[in-house]
Amino acid sequence: MLGGGRRVLLVDDHPLFRTGVRRALEGTGRYRVVAEAACAHEAIDAADVHSPEVIVLDVQLPGISGLKTARILRRKEPRARLLLVSLFADDARLLEAYHAGVAAVLPRDLPPAALVETVDRVVAGEQPLLALLGRRPGLAHRVRADVRLLPGRHPEAPALEALPLSTRELAVLDCAAQGLSNKQIAGALYVTEQTVKNHLTSVLRKLGVDDRVGAILHAVRHRWVEIGPPGGAEAEWLLADPNRPALARRTVA
Repeated sequence: MLGGGRRVLLVDDHPLFRTGVRRALEGTGRYRVVAEAACAHEAIDAADVHSPEVIVLDVQLPGISGLKTARILRRKEPRARLLLVSLFADDARLLEAYHAGVAAVLPRDLPPAALVETVDRVVAGEQPLLALLGRRPGLAHRVRADVRLLPGRHPEAPALEALPLSTRELAVLDCAAQGLSNKQIAGALYVTEQTVKNHLTSVLRKLGVDDRVGAILHAVRHRWVEIGPPGGAEAEWLLADPNRPALARRTVA
């Protein structure tokens, strides 16, 4: 489709699913899918080129997961509307999605008409996920503590000028915060180990720290990244709980 409409980026590692979403959105004449991506590094590159207004991404991506990808894309495109596709929708997972800057969570088997309706609502400024969390007693008080900080703006989003790192540097640092080695980061981002080292050197210089541990602690304090196990639905959805036994880390091939 070469006409107008809001620019959409689809991020999912299943081509048939992307095709279905593309047809549903472009069939309305209101949306134009400008790029498709099957993993985090493709999504980051596509966002750099196309500046999407709407991003629909799957939670289970190879390498860096959908939620971590959402956090990175949100820093890159703070005005883009993020919608997450997930098979699961328990309280912990919904709250984690909210903290990643997601406006709505879409069941993977959602009918095309309902998918389009949800995208329309999000584009119009609604936050279906926030409304859903507010209706759940166990989560409402936690959400209210966040949204009261700055109405209309997600509480975790720093001012854009407060983030001195490039999108790729943030992606590398995010991987490092999950305990990945340089080799594993290179595999997740489809770059060379030397490129990873170069990015880390730049990160250390920009943050004024001596090593990657210092860089990770700096980024965590500023809420740019989170420390946690990489990949996998179970690890990605866990809330930070000091009383919960630590999961064994899983590496990215």
